[in-house]
Amino acid sequence: MITVLLADDHVVFRAGLRAILETQDDIVCVAETSDGDEAVEQAIRVRPDVAVLDVRMPRRDGLGAARTILAVPGNRTKVVVLTTHDTDDYVRDALTAGASGFLLKSLPPEELISAVRIAARGDALIDPSIVRRHLTRFAGTLAPAVPPDDITRLTAREREVLQLLSRALSNPEIARQLHVGEETVKTHVSSILRKLGLRDRTHAVAYAHRTGFATAAPPRPLR
Repeated sequence: MITVLLADDHVVFRAGLRAILETQDDIVCVAETSDGDEAVEQAIRVRPDVAVLDVRMPRRDGLGAARTILAVPGNRTKVVVLTTHDTDDYVRDALTAGASGFLLKSLPPEELISAVRIAARGDALIDPSIVRRHLTRFAGTLAPAVPPDDITRLTAREREVLQLLSRALSNPEIARQLHVGEETVKTHVSSILRKLGLRDRTHAVAYAHRTGFATAAPPRPLR
């Protein structure tokens, strides 16, 4: 069962989110609030699997709440930032805070459900159009995790997967490109993160763009 905290100061919208999520047998909303300070308190008390935070809330905004929640020792809660405003600053701040996702409130209900499941299993879920539009402009602002030459730690297949990740492809899309199973892709992604010391696939994408690997000549396809 995936436990969820909802934080949004619009009561009707928050109630709609809860109704959508609780149509699913594997998702339950264990707490909800209308301001950022209480979102932090609830996250520490309840320790949900996923916290869905609106950016603009009273007392503390969603980005500040995300930073605090993710900095709690032993925290296992994944944060998804939800907003009506797709701006460079919001996207950058969400990523640097360590959020696992950045979503617009206009997304269809089924995509919200999918987003919560994706975040709960530890993957990132930024809309590909947002990634492609913004990442090359702000990737350099993310603190480097490892020296660029550490890319040599990766196998040829892992470098191929990383380059596809840098194009904001999902695991199923990468699997189709490489003609392998999704579980194989997940294994490669996990190995990439471990070898490069990266937190999640979002930061792997940032790493690829920051080091220039994303625009390098693609590795020769494996036969």
